[in-house]
This record gives sequence, C-alpha cells and structure tokens, in this order.
Amino acid sequence: MVGGMKPMIAVLVGLSFSVLSQAGQWVVYEPQAGKANGKHIVMLSGDEEYRSEEGLPQMGKILSQTHGFKCTVLFSQDADGTINPNNQTNIPGMHLLGTADLVVNQFRFRELPDADMKHFVDYMEAGKPMMVLRTATHAFNYERNKQSPYAKFSWTAKGGGFGGMTVGETWTYHHGNHGGEATRGIIDGKNRKHPVLTGVTDVFGPTDVYGVNPDFPSDAAVLMHGQVLKAMNPTDGPNLSKPIMPLVWVREASVNGGKKATFLCSTIGAATDLQSEDLRRLFVNASYHLTGLEVPKKADVTTVGEYNPSKFGFNTYKKGVKVSDHEVK
Repeated sequence: MVGGMKPMIAVLVGLSFSVLSQAGQWVVYEPQAGKANGKHIVMLSGDEEYRSEEGLPQMGKILSQTHGFKCTVLFSQDADGTINPNNQTNIPGMHLLGTADLVVNQFRFRELPDADMKHFVDYMEAGKPMMVLRTATHAFNYERNKQSPYAKFSWTAKGGGFGGMTVGETWTYHHGNHGGEATRGIIDGKNRKHPVLTGVTDVFGPTDVYGVNPDFPSDAAVLMHGQVLKAMNPTDGPNLSKPIMPLVWVREASVNGGKKATFLCSTIGAATDLQSEDLRRLFVNASYHLTGLEVPKKADVTTVGEYNPSKFGFNTYKKGVKVSDHEVK
C-alpha cells in the first residue's frame, strides 16, 4: 500500500477482515462480524532465527477469525516496509500496546528507541499480561547503548534483564542438540488441570529444548516440561541422558514497582513448532485465560489459509516480503 492511502479492508471468505495500517507498517486482523469478544492482542515479531514473522501472523488469523480477538501484528522492518528480522531497532506501532489486553512477545536481542521502549515498559507497569515466547526470554540487547534508561532490560544486565525480571530466565543454553534433537512436551502432573492445558495432550516441535539456570524461580508454576528426543521426528524416542527442563510456565511479577502481572513463558514456539496442533491450542488457551475469558473445552485451532513455515535458522527468512503481504487477501 502506498503511504497516505486510507486503510484497506479485505474479506476472508466473507467472514473476517484484516486491515493494513495507513503507513503499511503493521497488520490488524479484525474478528468476524458479530463475533468480537472485545479483547485486543498485540503480537511482537522480531527475531533473527525462529521465524516469528511467519508464525505470529498465522496465530493472529486463528485468534481473530475463529475466536473473536482483534489481533495486531508488529514486525521488525526496514524503512520501506520490507520485513527484516535482522533490523533490531525499527518496529513501528509500539504505541499500540496502550490499547492491548494481552501482548505476545517474540523478540530477540532488540534495541528499541527510548520512545518505543517506554510503551513496552508502561504496558508492564500497568500490570497487564504477557506471553513470552522462545527467544523473548532474552528479548533486548543494549550492549551498544548502555547509557539508555532501558539498558537494565538487556539480557546481559544484572539479574537477567527483562527475562529475569518477568519469567525468571534469560538466555542460557541449548539443552538439546540444536537442529538435531527435537522437543516433546510433557505435561506437569501437579498442574495438569490448569486452564491453559485444556484439551492439550500432544506437543511436539523441531526446535530443541532450552536449558534453564540453576536458580530457576521457585514461584513459577511449570505447566509443561521439555523432553529431548534422539532426533528430529515426532516418533523418535527420548534422549534419556538429558533430563527434562521447564518448557511452559506461568509466573507473577511486577516491573519497576508497577502492578503485578501474569507472564506465561514458552521456550517452544518457532513458526515450525506451530505446526503442532496442540501447541497452537495451548497458545489459544493462554490468550483466553490471560485476558480473563473462559477457555474452550477444545479450542478450534485449524490454520487459516496455507501455512508452510520456513525452517528456523539465521537468514532463512523470506527476502523481500512486505508487511502488506500479510494482509488477508
């Protein structure tokens, strides 16, 4: 879309809509007519490796078309609106967090301008919920800008920065062999009745299990553990030499003395992981639960349109894709 034109509205099978921002810098997926549940989710795509720029738009479509959420997806991009996951400083639309009921954070090593970062911190201080996916445990890196008032959110900061303050973890290590050992989700017996796990039985993803620090927070409720598999297929057996690690957990935390908020962390969540039906269901359940809505008995998580995500890896993203390409045609 050319800058200055009015937002374009497209119909999906006569049921749901997507709206491209006036400047073509983010996409809004509107719920079906008469099906809106009144909740707005803002999704933050911005990682170099796990293709959040493909996975989050798909989740936004599912949540809007099937479940009535309004979903806004922001992207790391160049000045001309071309999606560039390697651009760590330009993510237009952060001010929209002021209207969000839930934020889904899938950043990695971002260094946002102070004005944009303020919107992020204001959201957390207000005590609103957040989903922290995969690399978002280490969402920010201010090593080149240690004078920023937000440098304390850098993953290298004392206490683990943003991740340490919220979910109790920053970047640690690949517990599974990266690219060679996949992940099987094992539901925690103590918390098996948690609403986020409703209808969830079979979670698999080709990304490996992350390790956690020895001081993993005792106040975190672990919903699912990650079991390392011997290879990359769902039928591969477990690598019993590597103990299970927390994979999905919930924790209450306050930031900067603000109101206490609920943070759900999932270290599985790459675009290829989202081919797992029950992982999509877990994220849909979390969207309901974190926004105060009743979780469906078995949420419909059928993908919207074709979904063939790119393999995770550095520079495996699809080159030349514009933000506008994610509008529903």
